[in-house]
This record gives sequence, C-alpha cells and structure tokens, in this order.
Amino acid sequence: MSTEPETTENAEPGAPDTRETPDRGTDGDVPAEGTDTAGGAESADDGEGAAAEGGAGAEDGAAAGLSEAEAELAAQRIERERIERRKAEKRSRIESGGKLSGTAADLLAAVRAVESGEKPTATVFAEPAPAPRRTAPEPVRRPQPAPAPVAPSGPAPEAVDAVRRVLTEGGAPDALAAQVAAVLGEGADTALREDPWQLLRVAGVRPEQADGFARALLGAGCAPDDERRGRAVTVWLLEQAAVAGHTALDLPTLTAALGRQGVPDPDAAVQATLAEGEALVFQDALDEPGAPAPQAAGTGEDTDEEQERPVRVLVGLERYALAEESLADGLARLVNSLSQETGQVWETVAAGLSGGAAELARAVAGHGLVLHTGGEAARAEPAALLGAARAAGLRAFAVCHTADGRGRLAAELGGVPAERGVGTVAGLLSGAEGPGRDTDGALELDLLIVLDAPQLDVEGAAMLVESLPDGARLVLSGDPGVLWSAGPGRVFADLLAARVCPQTVSRVPDPGPLGELVSGIGIGELNQVAAPGKEIVIVPVRDAGEAVHRTVQLVADSVPRAIGIPADQTVVITPGHGGAAGTRALNAALKERLNPGPGRFGGFDPGDRIVYSPVPGRAVPGVVVKADAEGLHLSCADGPVVVPRERVEGGVRHGWALTAHQAVGARWPAAVVVLPGDAVQVLSRPWVYTAFGRAERHLSVVHGVEQALPKAVADIPPKPRTTRLQTLLRPQEA
Repeated sequence: MSTEPETTENAEPGAPDTRETPDRGTDGDVPAEGTDTAGGAESADDGEGAAAEGGAGAEDGAAAGLSEAEAELAAQRIERERIERRKAEKRSRIESGGKLSGTAADLLAAVRAVESGEKPTATVFAEPAPAPRRTAPEPVRRPQPAPAPVAPSGPAPEAVDAVRRVLTEGGAPDALAAQVAAVLGEGADTALREDPWQLLRVAGVRPEQADGFARALLGAGCAPDDERRGRAVTVWLLEQAAVAGHTALDLPTLTAALGRQGVPDPDAAVQATLAEGEALVFQDALDEPGAPAPQAAGTGEDTDEEQERPVRVLVGLERYALAEESLADGLARLVNSLSQETGQVWETVAAGLSGGAAELARAVAGHGLVLHTGGEAARAEPAALLGAARAAGLRAFAVCHTADGRGRLAAELGGVPAERGVGTVAGLLSGAEGPGRDTDGALELDLLIVLDAPQLDVEGAAMLVESLPDGARLVLSGDPGVLWSAGPGRVFADLLAARVCPQTVSRVPDPGPLGELVSGIGIGELNQVAAPGKEIVIVPVRDAGEAVHRTVQLVADSVPRAIGIPADQTVVITPGHGGAAGTRALNAALKERLNPGPGRFGGFDPGDRIVYSPVPGRAVPGVVVKADAEGLHLSCADGPVVVPRERVEGGVRHGWALTAHQAVGARWPAAVVVLPGDAVQVLSRPWVYTAFGRAERHLSVVHGVEQALPKAVADIPPKPRTTRLQTLLRPQEA
C-alpha cells in the first residue's frame, strides 16, 4: 500500500456528531437512551419505520398500473395477511411454563388468562404448538403490474389537514402531518387525539417529544403511568430493536429499557401491550452444553431434566414474528418436497460443469435448499449453474440485491439481464421482473438462485420462499463477511449456523491487491499489500475538516488524473450521515466542487448524483434530470422515476457519498473510504470488509482513526442480533 504525502492546507476541525445512528441495521443493540436512531430524511434510506403501511389492494393496484414501490408494498401487505391466516389456523394453547417463576411466570399467567376468556376484550398471541406439515403451499396471489415511472403519492390533503390541526393544538410541528396521516391511516386525527402517544409510530419521534404532545392535549389527564403511554413506548422500543436488526427482545432487556424510559411498571406495560395484540410473547427452549436431547413427542419418555430445560422468554412485533415462522415453514417445505422428476436433467447439468460450479450443481441436484459462500469472484459459480440449468431446459432465475449486481451477473453470463434470467429481489417480488406465476400464485420456476443472500431480511426472505412452488430448488449465495441486512433478522447467518442443508464453499480467490487485502480483512488480518499500480492508497488526515478536503481532492482530481477513473465512477463511503465528515457534509462539499448550483428544488439541481429510496431499506442510485410541477425527475438503473414534491425530502438524498449499508451489493471502479476520528465506535470487521470491498480497481482510504482500524478488523465482530430462526428450524432438523 502506498501513502499519499500530506500536502493539504490546514482546516478547522469539525465537531463530531455521535448522536446519529450511522446506518440502519449497523448490527447494534437496542438503541441506548438519548441515541438518535431515526430522523426525517434518514428514514428514507436507512429503512426505519414500517414498509407496509397503506397502499391499494392487489386487484385494484394491478388494474391501475402501480409503480414498483407501490407494488412491492402491496405484495408485502398481502403476504403478511396470508401468513396471519395460516398461523391463525395453526394457533393452539401451549401447556408449558410450569417451571417459570417471577416476572416470566406472571407474564405467562396473564397471557393464559386472556386466552381462557377471563379478559374477553383482549387478545394475546402465544407461540403455536407444532402442527403437521402441509403438503402444498397455500395460494400466494400478488399483483404483477408493469413498472410505472411515478413514485406513490401521500395521503389525501383533507386527512393531512385534519392531522395538522391536532398537531398544532398539541404544539407538535405541523410538518409531521403527512407522515402521521400515512402511518396511522384513515381517521388518523381521531386516533391521535384519543391516544397522543401514537405519535411515537412516526419515525424520528422520541418518547419525551410524544410526552410533551400528550401533556398539551390531555392536560391534567396525562400521567407517566398511563397505560396508553406504556403500550406505545413498548412498541416503540420493539421498533427501535428492529431498526438495530432484532426480530424480538428478551423480556428482561425490554423491561429494563422501559424502566430507562420512565415507565413506572414495565411488567404491566408489557402485559398490556400483549393483551392488546400489539406484540407477541414466545418461550424458546435454550440448549445448554451437555443437556439431553429432547424426546420425540408421544414417546412417553420425557425426563425430569427435559422438563426443566431452561427457556428464554421473548417479546416481538407480530409482523416480524410471523415472517420468521413463515420463513422456517417455507424452507422446510422446500426441503421436504424435492421433486425427483428432473433428476436426470440435473445429472446432465452437473456433468457439463467443472470445479466449484459442478460441486454446487451436484448439491442442488439432491437437495431443495443449498447454501453457497464465497467472495466477489465466487459469483461465477452460481452464474455458471444458472446458465447450465437454463441451457438444459429448466426454468431457472437469479436475483441480486441491487441493479448493479444484476448487471454484473448478466455480464458474467454474456448478455442483458432479461435475456439471461437475471433480476433483482425487489423486481421479482413486485412482478416487474422474472417469470410468471401459476394459478396458485407461485412462481413458475424449477430453480431460484439468490445472490447477496446476507442482505435478505426476514420479511423479504419469507416472501421469496413462500412464492416458490413445491419441488423447486433454492440456492442462497453470498459473502458471509459483509454487513447483514438493513432490515431485521440475519437469515443467511442463521441458516449457516443451523446447518440444516448442504453448504458449499467456493475456493475461488478474489484477484489482485484489492482481493488480497479484503480477503485478509475477512479473517481478521489487516495486511500490508503490495500495490505497484496504486490500487490501494492511504491518505492520513488529522481531523474531520481535513478529511472532507482530501476526499473532494481525491474524487475530483487525484483519482481521475493518476488512476484514470472519472469522478462519476467513484463512490465515497463513510460510517454515518451526521458528523463533520458524514454523508451530508461530504455530499455538500462534493456538490459544490462537481455540480455547483442553487438547489432550487429541495436542494437538488440537474446533474446531481442521488440515492432514491422507493421503500424503506432500499437505496437506488441515480441522477437528477430536471424538476417541474410533477416533481423531481430522476434517471435510475431501472428507468426514469418522478418523485412528487412532497416526497423529495424523505425519499431522495445526494449520492456522491454513501454509508456502507447503502453501498452494499454494488461495486464501483474506484472507492474512497473516509474514516474520521469520530468513526471509531462504529468500526467493525464487517463494516471495513464491506466498505473496502466496494472497489473494483482502486481504493483510497482517508485515514484518521490510527490504530482503531486494525483493532476493529482483528477484534470487533458483528454485534449479535436476537432472532428466532435457528430455534424454529430445530424441529425441521430433527
């Protein structure tokens, strides 16, 4: 690695802003009190908030010609409704918990009291007992609209005006009116007046702000022990946990967080939330070293040790709990419904391949679910499998996380994506890409390959799996070293740990100095790598102000002049949006140098690089074309998009500088990774691995964290996420 000499002028140090969450799903724990986890425009591309609010019905949407974003939201809503119906059929009383005591026992007693009818007006959902496997998937009917260039508009103006009056009465910013109306839906003004703490459902609103709003509306009727406040804060904490990647929380963790938020009786707040059906409670058995294996049901051989196995009491939001259970059921269905009709064809496919691709094909031939791991170069193996399967007459399709990944995979196959059976996850789920569906709503596929599998959250994974017919084969392929999904869950990591299906590991190394550097980071080593062609350059900086200055210099001058890569093919990656060297500060400086202008339309001008978020958790790069009365016109990978004026602030950002989560799944000829001094607490091995791995030909590191970088690579793994998928897969493994 070479070091660029320090020749820059002195700049004033920037004040680091450590209050902002750098990335949605940056593998964090439940956000600590006082941490700004969401706010305004951040929610657009960090994935905060619920993605399935509102939207037209499936049939009406298909007739009207929805946009891809609307279609994806409608598909998610219909999928959750279908999952809920199926879970309702399976739900039954659980006779367990006899060995619980204290809070856990009280909580379970409260749940059972509601189930028995002692509290007829309340609803509590308990974890269902195992049910017999169904032999065929329930029909999945989703809209298949053609993509439209206009982004979805907001709620009706009358509804927004009604909410604005309530907000003004309570002293809250009326700028929140559109968000509140969209989140709370029809009758939002009435709901907000009856329960002011519903304001917490809006991304960026914190409990102390909702408390002030409630005091203004309720006056003397507002009290800290108000049951409505306890329920709202409980749901808010679970939503914040989902932002950090958890699908559920341990009960002690949740009650402790409620205490920090000033809830006088956390246990009562949790019980009230469960009674209203706003969350679910689960008891998951814990496996201890040396503990006896559970006996098969009905053998009559249960031992005292088994009865006394410890359990973990978890609380989670219904949408993620049902998605995780649906995913486990769907994976088991694929494993158990393997079709033997195409066995001879699969033997032919495997015979025509070699190396890792042949090994992968042989695994797929005999199993309904296969996991494949490897770096960037390893993508050639599932690409070869896709090409061979399609050549053999099998209905095969592959999806990637981003449009850039789709293009790279199609190039690997030597054609355009549509001709080579390649799309994106979002495009396949919305119906804009991929094969048609049969009369039951299942995709007409024999093989689905999902690349960038670590980016699948539980909801997206559940929708994909439930869309596959019986007998289809599923390959999940990805690099386990990159950051996990922006949404809740760690699907790929959980499946690897559960070991419920074959796993093939690619032995194809990533080439060149960049491949050597990134491969070393993946095993915890930050090595000195020879870079004779200036593939890797380290630029030391003293403070955040100098970091911004040197970044602009690299993008606009040094990299184009010395490496031959123009500015529009270079990405800047930094840990967070806030701070003196976050995406906002860097994008402002890069815009001033590369595309100066007055920013007449929400701060944007024609030619600005942007990142557009059609739904929370997705980041689509593009360029501003123009602005008019219709909104902001963008040119994105999938075609033109018009973002209405009212959605620009929350859905569009400048895109010269991105966070690592926004950049994952895509690659650029050159990458400039900025590590200011205030980024130390954010750095981890997956973050560094992901950021450095975005470069194809050249990597510049603006380095201001000194020894914190090698320490992060060597010692800081991803923070754990609380999920239930491994537990749900255990019965299938047995």
